[in-house]
This record gives sequence, C-alpha cells and structure tokens, in this order.
Amino acid sequence: MRYRDRKPKFHRGERPKRPPGPRHEAGRKPPWRGREGAADDTVILYGWHTVTAALANPKRRIRKLFLTENAARRLAEEEIDTRVEPEIVRPDLIDRRLGPDAVHQGMLAEAESLASPGIDTLPEEGIVLVLDQITDPHNVGAIMRSAAAFAVKAIVTTARHSPEATGVLAKSASGALELVPLVTVQNLARALNEMNERGFLTVGLDSQGQENLSAVGLRQPLALVLGAEGKGLRQLTRQTCSVVARLDMPGEIKSLNVSNAAVLALYIGASRLGLMG
Repeated sequence: MRYRDRKPKFHRGERPKRPPGPRHEAGRKPPWRGREGAADDTVILYGWHTVTAALANPKRRIRKLFLTENAARRLAEEEIDTRVEPEIVRPDLIDRRLGPDAVHQGMLAEAESLASPGIDTLPEEGIVLVLDQITDPHNVGAIMRSAAAFAVKAIVTTARHSPEATGVLAKSASGALELVPLVTVQNLARALNEMNERGFLTVGLDSQGQENLSAVGLRQPLALVLGAEGKGLRQLTRQTCSVVARLDMPGEIKSLNVSNAAVLALYIGASRLGLMG
C-alpha cells in the first residue's frame, strides 16, 4: 500500500491518545528512552558482579549509573567507588529497561565499550580461546567466566556472527569482561594463520577430531578453537588449525554444551601445560 493511500490514525483536531504507562514528573526528563535507550556505542551492564567489576576497571569509562536505594547502600557499606554520580531509581524502572526476567540486583550502568586489542598483541605464552561464530550470549558469557577462572590471556572472536559484549553476555560473564581481553577480528582464518606463524599451537575442538585432546602433545602458546553448537567448526577453520582434536566422554552422551566443552578443554590444557599451580 502506498503512503498516500493510508488512512489517518485520528481525525483532524483530535490528539492521539497517550499509551498506558507511568508518567514522569512535569519538567523532569526520564532517565532513559524506552527499553534500549542508550547510544549505539554504549554497552549495558547490570548485576552486582558485572557492575562492580566495571567500576573497578580503570579502562572502563562509565557514562551513567542507575542504582536502587538498597544497591547504593550496599556499595557504600563495601566502600566501592561509583566514579560517577549515580541516579537513584525504583527497581521497576530498571525492570522496564531490561525486562522482568533480568536479575539486575538494583544496578545498571551505561558504559563505553572496551578497546579491542590487535591480534599481534597476543602474548606468546599461556592459553588463548578462539570462538568460531558462537552466537548465543549466554554461552559466550559463560565461556568468558571460565576463561577468567583459568587465567586465559585473551578471547579471539569475529566481528560478525558473534554477540555484542553487553547486556545478557556481560551478566553471564559475571565480571569477566573486565578481566579477559576480547580480540575482535574480521577474518578468523586469517587470524589463525597469523597465530600459526607466530608459533601458536592452534587446536580445533570437534567431535570428529583425529585424536583425544588429552593425547595431543600440547605446548605454549596454545589456542583452543571452539565452534558453534550444532554447526561446530567451519570447514576453513578446521583446515587452518594445526590440530583438530575431540573430547572423549565415557558416558552415553558424547557431546557437551559449548561452554562446558570450553571448561573441560581449559582444564586439560592448563593441567598439561603446568598452569594449574
């Protein structure tokens, strides 16, 4: 239907009705616009561990901080510097911003994204994780949390077909966004080739791998490459890895959720490389 054929939504002289919902006080702007509300380059962080880790990170610039009275009191009791003047709001305002299922614990921050280091800055020691188009923010957040626990040096992911480091991912990471550098690349195969040239052992994890990961001769620097659930590693990614290994399971179920597979692979890698003690 063409624009000129559309019927007006109300007759001349009538005012459109205001949609139902709470009104803000006269002369006072709402603390945000709608459920998104933030600028395109702003990340949303919520929850106690996520926000306090961001506040403790000098590299993270906090633009706005919204707290409930209880959250503000808890921060004061634990002597945590908010860095910016917080706005005290009711819990239901944060609920409306994030949705009723978000466990925000009375804390929401709008912050700037952290800078992405270059692939050439990866340290030539320890373990790096490489994510091949893993798109679920819960899985990526859980992987980042495990990466922080195992002192992973960085996580390499693609600019496309990967979730933004905000919202659900940040909450699932539980503060790990501030601890593990996130390296974003345009072409994963090219990045893996560069890592191979710099001496990394790049090990792709796939159920069809040639040998069990525990039997592979691991060395530092080690890059563990994980593929998306269902699809696994892309063909070009498999071809670019130095080794493609599998995780053998003794039970009836032979596959793991990708975040669980990451934990197991990290444990095997860290143990074999003597990084656990």
